[in-house]
Amino acid sequence: MKTVEQLEYVMTEPSAALVEDMKKLDGNILILGVGGKMGPTLAKMAKRAIDAAGVDKKVIGVSRFSSGTLQEELEMAGIETIACDLLDEEQLSRLPHEKNIIYMAGNKFGTTGNEHFTWAMNTYLPGRVAEKFKGSRIVAFSTGNVYPLVPVSEGGCDESHPVNPVGEYGQSSLGRERIFTHFAHRDNTPLTIFRLNYAIDMRYGVLLEIARAVNEGREIDVSMGHVNVIWQGDANEYAIRSLLIADVPPQILNVTGPEQLPVRWVAKQFGKLLDKQPIFTGVEQPTALLNNSGKAHRLFGYPRVSINQLIEWTAEWVKNDGVTSNKPTHFQERKGAF
Repeated sequence: MKTVEQLEYVMTEPSAALVEDMKKLDGNILILGVGGKMGPTLAKMAKRAIDAAGVDKKVIGVSRFSSGTLQEELEMAGIETIACDLLDEEQLSRLPHEKNIIYMAGNKFGTTGNEHFTWAMNTYLPGRVAEKFKGSRIVAFSTGNVYPLVPVSEGGCDESHPVNPVGEYGQSSLGRERIFTHFAHRDNTPLTIFRLNYAIDMRYGVLLEIARAVNEGREIDVSMGHVNVIWQGDANEYAIRSLLIADVPPQILNVTGPEQLPVRWVAKQFGKLLDKQPIFTGVEQPTALLNNSGKAHRLFGYPRVSINQLIEWTAEWVKNDGVTSNKPTHFQERKGAF
């Protein structure tokens, strides 16, 4: 893949399983926070799945759309759009009450020094949204940062592992989950809590950061010695399909790839593909932020795109000086300060 158009075409292609699930899902799909890193491709995948299923259903994307051409781009793809500041009570109240809600709004980067806004976005706003859309199916995006760092030898946290977030981003994300869960019980609102760890797109993500460091001869800190990643197309598909498993009490779903990837190994793979020698700093610590996604893989199958394919695509993207979003993941962060 050499262009953004090629990348997005591959990323938004629905699987046969998603197309079949779309036939089972009644009602339109409203995506709150469609303007983030994953929202546009999720919306486009949902629309392509609807078209392939031959069903009468709309995808509606909600964002501030305060800059750029995303609103026009989504509408050209057949997605309806609504410009809305979700924190504005009047604007929120005017949104249509649809049967299926994918909640992607939130704040992570820039939390340090602006904690009050992060808590407003991640904990206060979910309560307003849950009241507005009571009774709808909701997939609420969350994060693996609600879990603590765990020993690498234990295979990562599954959904039964006690939460214990480090730092205010993780704490406020757990607050989001608790608020949505409260309203799910109070109003009998079916809910899936979608705990995602490191979705990968050629334009951003853990693999891109490691590949660029290798290519540019920069040191790679291996203190956070292992990571989980998943192709963004697979994560988007899991999110859409998670509407059908939403329940009361809520379903909790860890979403990432099946591997615990050693950062050192990943860097060496990029070294081979880019003909560069990785430079390392630090020492691998015995704990890391790792999720076990066995439940998601049982429900929806293994990711369609393998880690080796992702590494090859990323190396090719870096070689060709492909466009990047310049949004670092801070996957090395061990103290929860984002």
